[in-house]
Amino acid sequence: MAKISAQQVKELREMTGVGMMDAKKALVEVDGDMDKAVDFLREKGLAKAAKKADRIAAEGLTATYVDGNTAAIVEVNSETDFVAKNEQFQNYVQTIVKAVAENKPADMDEANAIEVDGQSISDLVLEATNKIGEKISFRRFEVLTKEDGDVFGVYQHNGGLISVLVKIANSSDETVARDVAMHIAAINPQYVSPEQVPQDVIEKEEAIQKEIALNEGKPENIVEKMIKGRMQKFLAEISLTEQPFVKDGDVTVSQYVKQAGGEVENFVRFAVGEGIEKREENFADEVASQMNI
Repeated sequence: MAKISAQQVKELREMTGVGMMDAKKALVEVDGDMDKAVDFLREKGLAKAAKKADRIAAEGLTATYVDGNTAAIVEVNSETDFVAKNEQFQNYVQTIVKAVAENKPADMDEANAIEVDGQSISDLVLEATNKIGEKISFRRFEVLTKEDGDVFGVYQHNGGLISVLVKIANSSDETVARDVAMHIAAINPQYVSPEQVPQDVIEKEEAIQKEIALNEGKPENIVEKMIKGRMQKFLAEISLTEQPFVKDGDVTVSQYVKQAGGEVENFVRFAVGEGIEKREENFADEVASQMNI
């Protein structure tokens, strides 16, 4: 009898959505042959999630959860926005974000291993795939922590298509914090402040601006002065603290927060599906393929 490795069990579970014991039993039955193990599980009616692993899950929801001085933000994906509106899917998302906030995992491996009522989040996602009938994917998370004198701001846009979590130090004003989170959702800054912009990003933009200035026929001796001004504008546009506040364009976000005695320290903004290549399909062709026409 072939020796069954933990990696084989993991791979079969991901392919079929079955539990660990069912996956191991199937592999034992077929002496470790992966294809035969999938067929074995399908014949037993267990592989409800078979062949879903290669599907694209680019819809879904983002969510936040605050647990005292800890807050979490997650993205959980589904294949269609229809499922994202399903109460059962929404409950899975809330279970995951709450567990992440309470356990503060260091990475996705730790997050997937968190147990909720005796079941790991990894198993919970497989269960969701089986019950809902679409590929469900726990894609990413972030955890922020604060001191007692700080405040979290959270904002959710369009039912969870965008979620924002922001930490403001030295302030207890939740209204200000939420306003800043709303601004982040709307304007999508890339960094907290100009000081946090990586040097390689600065150097790349400087090179672009220099090329633009030279192509405009500007004299070499004034190009450097032009670049300096344009770089200041560039850094202000991508930095949260320097952006005009969305509710009052006469003040920057930094100035608005300072009015409440605070300072923006960190933020996370998740938008559903960002960075995922979505598959474009003709609807008629999709229906025909499912009907084997």
